Amino acid sequence: MNPEVAAPQRLRLALILRQEWLLAVSAATSIVFLLVGRILFGLLANPAWLLIMFVWLFSVVLGSALSVVRHADHLAERLGEPYGTLILTLAITSIEVMAITAVMQHGENNPTLVRDTLFAVVMIILNGMVGLSLLVGGWRRPEQHHNLQGANAYLGVIVPLATLSMIMPNFTHPANGPPYSAIQQAVLAFIAVGLYSIFLTLQTGRHRGFFIDETGEAADHVKPDGGPLWVPVILLFAYMALVVFLVEQLAAPIDYFIETLHAPAALGGVVMAILVATPEAISAVRASLANHLQRSVNIFMGSVLSTIGLTVPAMLAISHLSGHPVVLGLERTDSVMLVLTLALSIITFASGRTHLMQGAVHLVLFVAYFLLIFET
Repeated sequence: MNPEVAAPQRLRLALILRQEWLLAVSAATSIVFLLVGRILFGLLANPAWLLIMFVWLFSVVLGSALSVVRHADHLAERLGEPYGTLILTLAITSIEVMAITAVMQHGENNPTLVRDTLFAVVMIILNGMVGLSLLVGGWRRPEQHHNLQGANAYLGVIVPLATLSMIMPNFTHPANGPPYSAIQQAVLAFIAVGLYSIFLTLQTGRHRGFFIDETGEAADHVKPDGGPLWVPVILLFAYMALVVFLVEQLAAPIDYFIETLHAPAALGGVVMAILVATPEAISAVRASLANHLQRSVNIFMGSVLSTIGLTVPAMLAISHLSGHPVVLGLERTDSVMLVLTLALSIITFASGRTHLMQGAVHLVLFVAYFLLIFET
């Protein structure tokens, strides 16, 4: 090989190895639990070891999930639309589905895990992530602007899907009654996938301008370098494979904490939601700080929509195939919180401008959500 060609390749390889050190950590952790996992899980009765194992696994899984999103975002920038949106959405949704499935099939049956995770994702994103983004953005400048038509398009699909998935089941069956029937689940899955597909066509096709910053301030986005496309593809799938294995190991300390120590069952959903929402929350807050609120809106609204539009049908299908029942209807207090959050989101994004006060109100609802977990 020509030395002039080999030198840049060696430098690129060295750079990749330095940047992807977490891949080695994740792989080493996977090997440890593959070889001596049963011995380590046998020590969960020790509170100190339970905490250490949870923090260890949660940190590695979260770091790997962040890397998945990073490489998916790199591919999205390289390939453009509509492939970019599809890659980002499928990567994030895959992590969520794998995480919920691993916990749902581990330990005692938890039919409300999917519901709790969906609700936690909505609360964390539409209250926590939106509140923090608007607060830090509003702290730096009096107002921030976004494309009103894009926000309306998102909320126009999120509101009916959230209602059909988490509120309507309580009115089709009595309290503590059976979940959606198989036919009702099939109809819900068809509606969710159908509306999401139509929305994706709108977002990447004739109404693509609804989701672009009208002020043009986001035009300074820097394109990634033109390295080989197969590198981020391989790294993306490598991290996702490790997430699949490690999140199954994480299910053990989560189940032990909930079942043995009688912690609120909704905490399992909260942990799964944090794993999914954190990578996007970081991106959304950074975009808001840079006065690219439209990018933030696309991130947190798109995340909620993909969670309901894709995760719900996927989990209903897995529930049918695995024989694990799924309960979707929320408790009474949670239903009120969901309606309040959706109504507040409509008000917040109704004018195309946001300010500090709106972020503070969303954060108040986020705090109320966490307090209600331990009160109910």
